[in-house]
Amino acid sequence: MIKTGIIEGAGFTGGELIRLLLNHPDVHLIFITGRGNSGQYIHEVHRGLYGETELRFADEPQLDKIDLLFLCTDVEESRQFMQRTDIPENLKIIDFSREYRLKSDEKFIYGLPELNRRAICKSQYVSVPGNFATCITLGLLPLAKNLMLNDDIYVHAIIGSTGTVGVNPSSMTHFSWRDNNVSIYKPFVHQHLPEIRESLSQLQSSFRSDLHFIPYRGNFTRGIFCTIMIKNKVAIDELTQLYIDYYAEDSFTHITPDNIDLKQVVNTNKCLIHLEKHGDMLLVTSCIDNLLKGSSGQAVHNMNLLFNLEETTGLNLKATAY
Repeated sequence: MIKTGIIEGAGFTGGELIRLLLNHPDVHLIFITGRGNSGQYIHEVHRGLYGETELRFADEPQLDKIDLLFLCTDVEESRQFMQRTDIPENLKIIDFSREYRLKSDEKFIYGLPELNRRAICKSQYVSVPGNFATCITLGLLPLAKNLMLNDDIYVHAIIGSTGTVGVNPSSMTHFSWRDNNVSIYKPFVHQHLPEIRESLSQLQSSFRSDLHFIPYRGNFTRGIFCTIMIKNKVAIDELTQLYIDYYAEDSFTHITPDNIDLKQVVNTNKCLIHLEKHGDMLLVTSCIDNLLKGSSGQAVHNMNLLFNLEETTGLNLKATAY
């Protein structure tokens, strides 16, 4: 059994991670910390877990008792934790913040299995990709692999409320404002753009194209629905085969001949991709669950690779469907 611990498990990401780990056949969850929640039952904070665990939030992490630590901390806290903590030599760490996603930090491997599977399997520290970055990058990797990213790329993506706010909503994210509402935020400057560009450049070193990204806040709870447009003169059948070939050995990313919808991926670790051509314009549609494939599910996928488990273990989840 893999003995695991979670730092700051009181948020949306932490709740999903706890749910996955409690139901994973090869995991024993040792402790969970949560700022301001010490001593509380886990199910008092994550009420959907009532009846599944009697664990309480711990005062302090017990790093000497675990094999793997999940850091569900924000940008600054992850680096501070790594700097101030005496980390056991063989402890593996999976970090959710964006502190270690770029290659400037050589200790951490960027945890996108469809790009870095072999490196992840051999690593000790893994950084979980951002949710938008996951959805957009998966829509573009086969084109980068075949050196086809040579024109401007236009991306529109809408995300549910669990992907843009914490559990404590602000004046612009609470239900009364968000319900029956759509808005743009961080156009052209979203914080996930650097990791997207770095991943694409890993496969296409000549990649210099502008990436015009408009993120939207959606009036739904979870999921990301993304459309990507780029000029491409290759026939649609050939492009589709390039995508099928690229993802042939990947368990969670699938190319579908039919138009996709968000409910097909919500509550799963899947990414679905659909391609179509209009003249020389290629439209790539991709969608994921931001809390699973875009966060906690991908973290568990990375854990499976780190410990040489079948990569789908604990992640055979059913979509909501309706």
